[in-house]
Amino acid sequence: MTFDADAAWQALAARDARFDGRLFVGVTSTGVYCRPICRVRTPQRRNCRFFETPAQAEAAAFRPCLKCRPEIAPGAGLPWSVMDASRTLARQAALELNAQAASGEPASLAALAARLGVSDRHLRRIFAAEQGVTPMQYLQTRRLLLAKQLLSDSAMPVAQVALASGFRSLRRFNAAFAQRYRMSPSRLRGAAERDAPGDAALDAVSITLAYRPPFEHTLLMRFLAQRAVPGVETVSEHCVRRSVRAGALAEAPGWMEASFDAERARVRLRFAPALAAASARVAAAARRWLDLDAAPEAIDRALADLPGASGSRLPGSVDAFELAVRAVLGQQVTVAAARTLASRLVMRFGEPLATPWPDVTHQFPAPERLAAAAPGDIASLGIVRQRAGALIALAQAWPRFETLTTPAAAPDEFIAALCELPGIGPWTAHYIAMRALGWPDAFPPNDVAVLKAMRRLFGTTNQRGADARAQAWRPWRAYAVLRLWNSLETAR
Repeated sequence: MTFDADAAWQALAARDARFDGRLFVGVTSTGVYCRPICRVRTPQRRNCRFFETPAQAEAAAFRPCLKCRPEIAPGAGLPWSVMDASRTLARQAALELNAQAASGEPASLAALAARLGVSDRHLRRIFAAEQGVTPMQYLQTRRLLLAKQLLSDSAMPVAQVALASGFRSLRRFNAAFAQRYRMSPSRLRGAAERDAPGDAALDAVSITLAYRPPFEHTLLMRFLAQRAVPGVETVSEHCVRRSVRAGALAEAPGWMEASFDAERARVRLRFAPALAAASARVAAAARRWLDLDAAPEAIDRALADLPGASGSRLPGSVDAFELAVRAVLGQQVTVAAARTLASRLVMRFGEPLATPWPDVTHQFPAPERLAAAAPGDIASLGIVRQRAGALIALAQAWPRFETLTTPAAAPDEFIAALCELPGIGPWTAHYIAMRALGWPDAFPPNDVAVLKAMRRLFGTTNQRGADARAQAWRPWRAYAVLRLWNSLETAR
């Protein structure tokens, strides 16, 4: 435990949203564990046990609260770090397990350890020391919580929920669910209160995702709207809709919609039934896309000397390849021009897709499609030939980038690999890492807008001075970049 129990009790008594997703309380008198923001009557101090993760609470035989729903809580939002090797290894393992939660593959500690370059014995010891549970206990908790979320929010059949949450056998799923939560999946579904009973008519899977307030979602939506590619994405004040190409999150193409409920600090995520089997990946991608796991109070403290609203978020992406292509198209042109070029590319090389909305009509082009394209065909869209060659090289090399875009990947390796490709320099590579990986400490070098804003605010005159000043903003320099960009717009 890295927090004091008395401090945890005070956070619970105050229902402090800053600790949501970082603190869970098990109540011995009920056998239930809750988020610190739960609106039920505050339990007596002597009946409370505090945990950092749901896995720890469930390993201690507590079951999740049906009111505050721990499965929708925001993630811990730990910053990228290589300072503590043990903590970094445990974090990487947890991220890998999160990604594996719905893969349906047999759980293998040896395979996970091999991917991380350590022995399974060492991984088990480090993971237990940092997380308080074994890797397999952690994985089982993630799968069961995903199942609980799907049972509560969606109308998916129980058998499909079992498969989508990573259980290869309905019998094993029912047994594990009943053992851990002391009720059957069908009983939980009968007790659930759904926010969106009309989703069955739309033929959609719906789940709920929570975040820590404050959240200036209008700034995020404005950023996405300015860069939305016609035919692929459409953005309104409170809602963003987009297509998902085949191979990005699932083998089949689909669509997704995210709607903000600011009063309850939640996002309602709906997606195509074709993506149901990849529900965990879809939810994780949405959290990264909208930066739902951010810790605004920590970011605001680090960026206190910068203008900007509290609760600004880092716009991510659903498809790393799409983001990389759009970043290359945006080199040395305006945002509007890059959007136009991306739209032409989609209409020429993207595949049509049926969605519930008339303005979301196409998938973004797949890597294989662009890899096989002739430079002249891409250049005919108004894209300079050198940039067309860079897009083809990126598409041809993309298969080896798949392992570098996983949640546990090191941003430095990803950036170095991108910079080896023709037509991609440090600025483009850092920008792709910032949004595709959700890297909070990205600081694209020689960004004209950043240098202009820093010169106006702090009097810095070059990149060296900007780098020195930005050290105080680590590990949240990507959020500083957004605030600096926004400061130029508000200064007009």
